[in-house]
Amino acid sequence: MKRDPRDQGGVNVPALRSHNAALVLDLLRTAGETGISRLELAERTGLTPQAVSKITARLRADGLAAEAGHRASTGGKPRTVLRLAPSAAYAVGVHVDRDALTTLLTDLGGTVVSLRRRPLDLGEGPGPVLDTVADEVRGLLAEGPEVRRNGDRPGLPALLGVGVAMPGPLDHRAGVPGRVTGFPEWAGHPVRDELAGRLGLPVVLDKDTNAAALGLALRPGAPGSFAYVHLGTGLGAGLVLGGAPLRGDRTGAGEMGHQTVQLDGPPCDCGGRGCLEVLCLAAVARGELDEAAGILGAGAANLVRLLDMDQVLLGGRVVLGAPEVFAEGVRGVLAGLGLATPVDVAGTGPDAVAEGAAWLVLGPIFGQ
Repeated sequence: MKRDPRDQGGVNVPALRSHNAALVLDLLRTAGETGISRLELAERTGLTPQAVSKITARLRADGLAAEAGHRASTGGKPRTVLRLAPSAAYAVGVHVDRDALTTLLTDLGGTVVSLRRRPLDLGEGPGPVLDTVADEVRGLLAEGPEVRRNGDRPGLPALLGVGVAMPGPLDHRAGVPGRVTGFPEWAGHPVRDELAGRLGLPVVLDKDTNAAALGLALRPGAPGSFAYVHLGTGLGAGLVLGGAPLRGDRTGAGEMGHQTVQLDGPPCDCGGRGCLEVLCLAAVARGELDEAAGILGAGAANLVRLLDMDQVLLGGRVVLGAPEVFAEGVRGVLAGLGLATPVDVAGTGPDAVAEGAAWLVLGPIFGQ
Protein backbone atom coordinates (compact mmCIF):
# COMPACT_ATOMS: atom_id res chain seq x y z
CA MET A 1 0.00 0.00 0.00
CA LYS A 2 1.35 3.42 -0.91
CA ARG A 3 2.11 5.41 2.23
CA ASP A 4 0.70 8.88 2.73
CA PRO A 5 3.72 11.24 2.57
CA ARG A 6 2.16 13.24 5.39
CA ASP A 7 2.73 10.28 7.75
CA GLN A 8 5.25 11.39 10.36
CA GLY A 9 6.88 8.01 10.85
CA GLY A 10 4.95 6.69 13.84
CA VAL A 11 5.70 9.54 16.25
CA ASN A 12 2.76 10.35 18.53
CA VAL A 13 1.75 13.34 16.38
CA PRO A 14 -1.36 14.35 18.40
CA ALA A 15 0.76 14.52 21.54
CA LEU A 16 3.42 16.56 19.79
CA ARG A 17 0.82 18.97 18.45
CA SER A 18 -0.38 19.73 21.95
CA HIS A 19 0.51 23.31 22.81
CA ASN A 20 1.42 22.40 26.37
CA ALA A 21 3.54 19.45 25.31
CA ALA A 22 5.37 21.71 22.87
CA LEU A 23 6.07 24.20 25.67
CA VAL A 24 7.54 21.45 27.82
CA LEU A 25 9.57 19.98 24.98
CA ASP A 26 11.04 23.38 24.12
CA LEU A 27 12.13 23.93 27.71
CA LEU A 28 13.72 20.47 27.72
CA ARG A 29 15.51 21.40 24.49
CA THR A 30 16.87 24.71 25.75
CA ALA A 31 17.89 23.19 29.11
CA GLY A 32 20.44 21.01 27.32
CA GLU A 33 22.25 18.13 29.00
CA THR A 34 21.85 19.60 32.48
CA GLY A 35 18.10 19.12 32.22
CA ILE A 36 15.22 20.68 34.11
CA SER A 37 12.96 19.47 36.92
CA ARG A 38 9.18 19.06 36.77
CA LEU A 39 8.78 21.81 39.35
CA GLU A 40 10.80 24.20 37.19
CA LEU A 41 8.75 23.18 34.16
CA ALA A 42 5.56 24.00 36.04
CA GLU A 43 6.92 27.37 37.18
CA ARG A 44 8.09 28.38 33.72
CA THR A 45 5.04 27.18 31.78
CA GLY A 46 2.36 28.18 34.28
CA LEU A 47 0.97 24.64 34.14
CA THR A 48 -0.03 22.73 37.25
CA PRO A 49 2.45 20.15 38.59
CA GLN A 50 -0.14 17.47 37.80
CA ALA A 51 -0.38 18.59 34.17
CA VAL A 52 3.41 18.65 33.85
CA SER A 53 3.65 15.15 35.32
CA LYS A 54 1.13 13.82 32.77
CA ILE A 55 2.92 15.51 29.86
CA THR A 56 6.39 14.37 30.88
CA ALA A 57 5.14 10.82 31.50
CA ARG A 58 3.77 10.73 27.97
CA LEU A 59 6.97 12.22 26.52
CA ARG A 60 9.05 9.62 28.36
CA ALA A 61 6.77 6.83 27.16
CA ASP A 62 7.27 8.07 23.59
CA GLY A 63 11.03 8.17 24.12
CA LEU A 64 11.23 11.94 23.67
CA ALA A 65 12.38 12.71 27.22
CA ALA A 66 14.67 10.91 29.64
CA GLU A 67 15.99 11.28 33.18
CA ALA A 68 19.14 13.35 33.57
CA GLY A 69 19.81 12.61 37.25
CA HIS A 70 18.61 14.31 40.40
CA ARG A 71 18.89 17.77 41.90
CA ALA A 72 18.95 18.68 45.56
CA SER A 73 15.64 19.91 46.94
CA THR A 74 14.94 22.49 49.63
CA GLY A 75 12.81 19.90 51.37
CA GLY A 76 11.78 16.30 50.80
CA LYS A 77 13.32 13.94 48.29
CA PRO A 78 15.68 15.14 45.51
CA ARG A 79 14.02 16.38 42.34
CA THR A 80 14.24 14.22 39.24
CA VAL A 81 15.75 16.16 36.36
CA LEU A 82 14.55 15.53 32.81
CA ARG A 83 16.20 16.25 29.47
CA LEU A 84 15.33 15.95 25.81
CA ALA A 85 16.21 12.60 24.22
CA PRO A 86 17.83 13.81 20.96
CA SER A 87 18.12 10.37 19.39
CA ALA A 88 14.34 9.86 19.55
CA ALA A 89 13.80 11.46 16.16
CA TYR A 90 15.65 12.92 13.18
CA ALA A 91 15.08 15.43 10.39
CA VAL A 92 16.72 16.06 7.03
CA GLY A 93 17.81 19.54 5.98
CA VAL A 94 18.45 20.36 2.31
CA HIS A 95 20.02 23.55 0.92
CA VAL A 96 19.43 23.85 -2.82
CA ASP A 97 21.74 26.66 -3.92
CA ARG A 98 22.29 27.91 -7.44
CA ASP A 99 25.50 25.90 -7.84
CA ALA A 100 25.68 23.51 -4.86
CA LEU A 101 23.59 21.05 -2.88
CA THR A 102 24.01 20.36 0.84
CA THR A 103 22.03 17.66 2.63
CA LEU A 104 22.33 16.85 6.31
CA LEU A 105 20.65 14.79 9.00
CA THR A 106 20.06 16.22 12.47
CA ASP A 107 18.76 14.67 15.63
CA LEU A 108 15.77 16.03 17.54
CA GLY A 109 17.97 18.65 19.21
CA GLY A 110 19.30 19.95 15.91
CA THR A 111 22.78 18.41 16.14
CA VAL A 112 24.15 17.39 12.73
CA VAL A 113 24.94 13.67 12.61
CA SER A 114 25.55 13.21 8.87
CA LEU A 115 26.30 15.56 5.97
CA ARG A 116 26.79 15.42 2.20
CA ARG A 117 27.79 18.09 -0.34
CA ARG A 118 27.96 18.10 -4.12
CA PRO A 119 27.94 20.56 -7.03
CA LEU A 120 24.60 21.45 -8.58
CA ASP A 121 23.35 23.51 -11.50
CA LEU A 122 19.95 25.03 -10.72
CA GLY A 123 19.72 25.89 -14.42
CA GLU A 124 19.28 22.22 -15.30
CA GLY A 125 15.65 22.67 -14.33
CA PRO A 126 13.31 21.16 -11.76
CA GLY A 127 13.24 17.58 -13.08
CA PRO A 128 17.00 16.80 -13.07
CA VAL A 129 17.65 18.88 -9.94
CA LEU A 130 14.92 17.20 -7.91
CA ASP A 131 16.20 13.81 -9.11
CA THR A 132 19.57 14.76 -7.65
CA VAL A 133 18.05 16.02 -4.40
CA ALA A 134 16.07 12.80 -3.94
CA ASP A 135 19.17 10.68 -4.63
CA GLU A 136 21.23 12.68 -2.13
CA VAL A 137 18.59 12.38 0.57
CA ARG A 138 18.42 8.62 0.04
CA GLY A 139 22.21 8.40 0.20
CA LEU A 140 22.27 10.48 3.37
CA LEU A 141 19.72 8.23 5.05
CA ALA A 142 21.64 5.13 4.01
CA GLU A 143 24.77 6.50 5.72
CA GLY A 144 23.13 7.75 8.91
CA PRO A 145 21.51 5.96 11.86
CA GLU A 146 18.68 3.58 11.08
CA VAL A 147 15.37 5.38 11.35
CA ARG A 148 11.69 4.54 11.19
CA ARG A 149 10.01 6.01 8.10
CA ASN A 150 6.55 4.59 8.76
CA GLY A 151 4.58 3.10 11.60
CA ASP A 152 5.51 -0.56 11.16
CA ARG A 153 8.99 -0.63 12.75
CA PRO A 154 8.65 0.05 16.48
CA GLY A 155 11.80 0.59 18.49
CA LEU A 156 13.59 2.79 15.95
CA PRO A 157 13.82 6.58 16.09
CA ALA A 158 11.41 8.40 13.80
CA LEU A 159 12.32 10.35 10.69
CA LEU A 160 10.08 13.41 10.93
CA GLY A 161 10.54 14.74 7.41
CA VAL A 162 12.64 16.81 5.03
CA GLY A 163 13.09 20.57 5.13
CA VAL A 164 14.17 22.16 1.84
CA ALA A 165 15.56 25.68 1.51
CA MET A 166 16.18 27.33 -1.85
CA PRO A 167 16.50 30.83 -3.30
CA GLY A 168 13.33 32.88 -3.44
CA PRO A 169 10.94 34.26 -4.12
CA LEU A 170 8.61 31.39 -3.27
CA ASP A 171 5.32 30.57 -1.59
CA HIS A 172 6.16 28.55 1.52
CA ARG A 173 2.52 27.66 2.18
CA ALA A 174 1.96 26.18 -1.28
CA GLY A 175 5.51 24.77 -1.49
CA VAL A 176 6.06 26.41 -4.87
CA PRO A 177 8.93 28.69 -5.99
CA GLY A 178 8.28 31.93 -7.79
CA ARG A 179 10.49 33.49 -10.45
CA VAL A 180 13.89 32.70 -8.96
CA THR A 181 16.27 35.41 -10.16
CA GLY A 182 18.10 34.05 -13.20
CA PHE A 183 16.12 30.78 -13.23
CA PRO A 184 12.56 31.51 -14.41
CA GLU A 185 11.96 27.85 -15.31
CA TRP A 186 11.37 27.12 -11.60
CA ALA A 187 8.36 29.44 -11.33
CA GLY A 188 5.24 27.58 -10.26
CA HIS A 189 6.85 24.13 -10.08
CA PRO A 190 5.37 22.00 -7.23
CA VAL A 191 8.72 21.37 -5.56
CA ARG A 192 7.38 20.38 -2.16
CA ASP A 193 4.73 17.96 -3.39
CA GLU A 194 6.97 16.43 -6.03
CA LEU A 195 9.77 15.73 -3.55
CA ALA A 196 7.30 14.35 -1.01
CA GLY A 197 6.02 11.93 -3.64
CA ARG A 198 9.51 10.84 -4.65
CA LEU A 199 10.73 10.32 -1.11
CA GLY A 200 7.54 9.15 0.58
CA LEU A 201 8.22 11.65 3.36
CA PRO A 202 6.72 14.92 4.58
CA VAL A 203 8.50 17.88 2.96
CA VAL A 204 8.55 21.56 3.96
CA LEU A 205 9.83 24.24 1.54
CA ASP A 206 10.99 27.72 2.47
CA LYS A 207 13.34 30.45 1.32
CA ASP A 208 17.02 29.90 2.13
CA THR A 209 17.35 33.04 4.25
CA ASN A 210 14.17 32.27 6.21
CA ALA A 211 15.43 28.79 7.02
CA ALA A 212 18.78 30.10 8.25
CA ALA A 213 17.07 32.78 10.32
CA LEU A 214 14.78 30.20 11.94
CA GLY A 215 17.72 28.00 12.94
CA LEU A 216 19.57 30.98 14.40
CA ALA A 217 16.47 32.22 16.23
CA LEU A 218 16.09 28.89 18.01
CA ARG A 219 19.60 28.94 19.47
CA PRO A 220 19.74 29.63 23.21
CA GLY A 221 20.37 33.30 23.87
CA ALA A 222 19.32 34.47 20.39
CA PRO A 223 18.21 38.13 20.26
CA GLY A 224 14.50 38.80 19.99
CA SER A 225 14.91 40.60 16.69
CA PHE A 226 17.67 40.39 14.13
CA ALA A 227 18.39 40.41 10.42
CA TYR A 228 20.34 37.50 8.97
CA VAL A 229 22.04 38.96 5.89
CA HIS A 230 23.22 36.28 3.45
CA LEU A 231 25.71 36.98 0.67
CA GLY A 232 26.56 33.99 -1.46
CA THR A 233 25.39 33.26 -4.99
CA GLY A 234 22.76 35.89 -4.28
CA LEU A 235 21.92 38.44 -1.61
CA GLY A 236 18.97 38.25 0.74
CA ALA A 237 17.92 38.52 4.35
CA GLY A 238 15.99 36.49 6.89
CA LEU A 239 14.11 38.72 9.33
CA VAL A 240 13.26 37.71 12.90
CA LEU A 241 10.84 39.83 14.95
CA GLY A 242 9.60 38.81 18.39
CA GLY A 243 11.64 35.62 18.16
CA ALA A 244 9.86 34.38 15.00
CA PRO A 245 10.76 34.67 11.31
CA LEU A 246 8.89 37.35 9.39
CA ARG A 247 7.95 35.73 6.07
CA GLY A 248 5.07 37.88 4.91
CA ASP A 249 1.84 36.50 3.49
CA ARG A 250 3.56 35.66 0.18
CA THR A 251 7.01 34.80 1.65
CA GLY A 252 8.16 38.08 0.16
CA ALA A 253 9.76 39.61 3.25
CA GLY A 254 13.54 39.87 3.30
CA GLU A 255 14.16 40.36 -0.44
CA MET A 256 16.95 42.71 0.58
CA GLY A 257 18.99 42.15 -2.57
CA HIS A 258 16.37 43.84 -4.70
CA GLN A 259 16.33 47.17 -2.95
CA THR A 260 16.95 49.82 -5.58
CA VAL A 261 19.94 51.83 -4.38
CA GLN A 262 21.01 53.36 -7.71
CA LEU A 263 18.18 54.57 -9.93
CA ASP A 264 20.28 54.57 -13.12
CA GLY A 265 22.28 51.50 -12.11
CA PRO A 266 22.92 48.28 -14.04
CA PRO A 267 19.96 46.05 -14.91
CA CYS A 268 19.08 43.12 -12.64
CA ASP A 269 17.56 39.78 -13.64
CA CYS A 270 14.59 40.64 -11.40
CA GLY A 271 13.61 43.33 -13.93
CA GLY A 272 14.79 46.30 -11.89
CA ARG A 273 17.90 48.46 -12.10
CA GLY A 274 20.54 49.33 -9.56
CA CYS A 275 19.59 46.55 -7.16
CA LEU A 276 21.76 46.01 -4.10
CA GLU A 277 22.50 42.43 -5.21
CA VAL A 278 23.79 43.44 -8.65
CA LEU A 279 26.06 46.14 -7.25
CA CYS A 280 27.37 44.00 -4.40
CA LEU A 281 28.08 40.90 -6.49
CA ALA A 282 29.78 43.04 -9.16
CA ALA A 283 32.14 44.42 -6.53
CA VAL A 284 32.85 40.89 -5.30
CA ALA A 285 33.59 39.75 -8.88
CA ARG A 286 36.12 42.59 -9.22
CA GLY A 287 37.78 41.56 -5.98
CA GLU A 288 36.72 44.83 -4.32
CA LEU A 289 35.59 43.30 -1.05
CA ASP A 290 35.77 46.55 0.91
CA GLU A 291 33.40 48.12 -1.61
CA ALA A 292 31.11 45.09 -1.44
CA ALA A 293 31.07 45.34 2.37
CA GLY A 294 30.11 49.01 2.14
CA ILE A 295 27.25 48.20 -0.23
CA LEU A 296 26.12 45.41 2.09
CA GLY A 297 26.29 47.86 4.99
CA ALA A 298 24.00 50.29 3.17
CA GLY A 299 21.39 47.55 2.78
CA ALA A 300 21.78 46.46 6.41
CA ALA A 301 21.36 50.06 7.54
CA ASN A 302 18.08 50.29 5.63
CA LEU A 303 16.80 47.20 7.48
CA VAL A 304 17.90 48.51 10.87
CA ARG A 305 16.27 51.88 10.30
CA LEU A 306 13.07 50.32 9.00
CA LEU A 307 12.64 47.58 11.62
CA ASP A 308 14.80 48.70 14.59
CA MET A 309 16.66 45.37 14.73
CA ASP A 310 18.60 44.27 17.83
CA GLN A 311 21.39 42.73 15.76
CA VAL A 312 22.69 42.08 12.25
CA LEU A 313 24.12 38.61 11.60
CA LEU A 314 26.16 38.09 8.44
CA GLY A 315 26.49 34.79 6.60
CA GLY A 316 26.87 33.13 3.21
CA ARG A 317 29.94 31.83 1.44
CA VAL A 318 31.20 35.24 0.28
CA VAL A 319 31.01 36.69 3.78
CA LEU A 320 32.57 33.60 5.35
CA GLY A 321 35.45 33.84 2.87
CA ALA A 322 36.44 37.21 4.41
CA PRO A 323 34.41 37.55 7.62
CA GLU A 324 36.33 40.39 9.22
CA VAL A 325 36.30 42.48 6.04
CA PHE A 326 32.52 42.26 5.82
CA ALA A 327 31.87 42.59 9.54
CA GLU A 328 34.06 45.67 9.85
CA GLY A 329 32.69 47.17 6.64
CA VAL A 330 29.06 46.81 7.73
CA ARG A 331 29.87 48.05 11.25
CA GLY A 332 31.56 51.07 9.74
CA VAL A 333 28.54 52.02 7.66
CA LEU A 334 26.17 51.62 10.60
CA ALA A 335 28.43 53.59 12.93
CA GLY A 336 28.76 56.36 10.35
CA LEU A 337 24.98 56.70 10.37
CA GLY A 338 24.79 56.76 14.16
CA LEU A 339 23.37 53.22 14.39
CA ALA A 340 24.76 51.24 17.32
CA THR A 341 23.27 47.88 16.24
CA PRO A 342 25.79 45.05 16.82
CA VAL A 343 27.09 43.21 13.75
CA ASP A 344 28.39 39.66 14.04
CA VAL A 345 29.43 36.70 11.91
CA ALA A 346 29.62 34.22 14.81
CA GLY A 347 27.29 31.25 14.56
CA THR A 348 26.50 31.63 10.86
CA GLY A 349 28.63 28.77 9.58
CA PRO A 350 28.74 27.34 6.06
CA ASP A 351 25.77 25.05 6.70
CA ALA A 352 23.49 27.59 8.39
CA VAL A 353 20.89 27.30 5.62
CA ALA A 354 20.83 23.48 5.57
CA GLU A 355 20.67 23.35 9.38
CA GLY A 356 17.85 25.86 9.31
CA ALA A 357 16.07 23.71 6.73
CA ALA A 358 16.05 20.83 9.22
CA TRP A 359 14.49 23.21 11.76
CA LEU A 360 11.62 23.78 9.34
CA VAL A 361 10.66 20.22 10.28
CA LEU A 362 11.77 20.24 13.91
CA GLY A 363 10.45 23.67 14.87
CA PRO A 364 6.73 22.78 15.04
CA ILE A 365 7.53 19.97 17.49
CA PHE A 366 8.68 22.67 19.90
CA GLY A 367 5.86 25.07 19.10
CA GLN A 368 8.03 27.23 16.83
